[in-house]
Amino acid sequence: MKSAVVSRLFLALIPLLAFSIPPASAAEGDTTGAQLKPWPPRIAFANGTELAATGNYAYDLVRFDGDGYGAATALEDDEDFRRKEFGFTLKRKGFYDVAVSYDFHADTWMDVALRVETKALFGHDAGKLRIGQFKLPVGFEGYTSTRAGSFLENALPTQAFYESRRVGAEWAFERPAYLWNLGYFFGNDLQGNNPGTTLAARAAWTPRKQAGHVLHLGLSASEEHPHSEVNGRGQTVLPSVRWRARPETALTDTRLVDSGSLSRVDRIRREGVEALWIEGPWSLQGEYLRQRTTRDAGLRGYSADGWYVTGSWLITGESRTYNAGNVANPVPAHAYGAWELLLRHSRIDLDNDGIRGGRENNWTLGVNAYLNRYFRLQANLTRVDAQRAGRRADPRLLQLRAQFYF
Repeated sequence: MKSAVVSRLFLALIPLLAFSIPPASAAEGDTTGAQLKPWPPRIAFANGTELAATGNYAYDLVRFDGDGYGAATALEDDEDFRRKEFGFTLKRKGFYDVAVSYDFHADTWMDVALRVETKALFGHDAGKLRIGQFKLPVGFEGYTSTRAGSFLENALPTQAFYESRRVGAEWAFERPAYLWNLGYFFGNDLQGNNPGTTLAARAAWTPRKQAGHVLHLGLSASEEHPHSEVNGRGQTVLPSVRWRARPETALTDTRLVDSGSLSRVDRIRREGVEALWIEGPWSLQGEYLRQRTTRDAGLRGYSADGWYVTGSWLITGESRTYNAGNVANPVPAHAYGAWELLLRHSRIDLDNDGIRGGRENNWTLGVNAYLNRYFRLQANLTRVDAQRAGRRADPRLLQLRAQFYF
């Protein structure tokens, strides 16, 4: 119920903000007060406000060589849409921005949020305030936009431990050498799932963040308190959690590492350490993520961790872009686009505290072709080495993606 109310609230904000935009003066030669720009689809108003459509469409193909541990964890070739995201933004630089997007493939709300510049409110810059549904700031790769992932899928620890989107409020404060994020998330997501509260914080030291020259070192942490739910039969369902990860492809439901469901969860703490270095066409990115689950009724707690390291080389000479503590796709500088080679090693360990969830190590070689600002092709070759309960699986994956975004 709460998520439906919040959803209607933020959708109602959009036309209110739109109608509040003052028209341009006739002296500017546009009696309508707006200029239509065909691509990306957007309308620019005379006072600097812009209404723009956004989209992210990705089609994937995966081929497996080898299986999991047996028939129960079989891996089958597949191809399908990965994303069909569509939405819009309404923003006025220096004042506010509104983002609304929906993934029609997953039937899921993405970001639905209003962000306001404190300088426009108070006359001095005390950061940015955001309210709505958006990603939590604990974790670097998980916090990155879905259109800007260097690989087709997030690394093992990001899949398993990242909390994704929730409804809440956040304060972001950035200066030349550092940045802060502090958020409190107070309800379900907009799908009506994941009831509970989370307090999350992120801090990063950024002594270098010029174009093509970046050093980012950060820490993050959160504490989540899941809440019980009442199901359709009037029965109370106590909080539970399950830690697991796909073998770095979304086109399978098979998990080679899985803690199983943990009941009567009282608290989940997450911690992360992150680093990014960009020097011209070269970059390194990595992070360590850990979760600690505390349970009620004398049940034993559970902790698990994982990490990844990614190296990238843009062989055509461009640089990965960086802004506000995050990365985005490079902008091609040549008619033939920007071409990138990548290598990632990721690891997760779910064997702990009497639970044999398994361990997995993956190596992924990637090639990205950014043919222009709106279209890219990706290829990933992944070697999996997974062990669980005395069994071992070592399949190989070839994945391809065509992605169109604006």
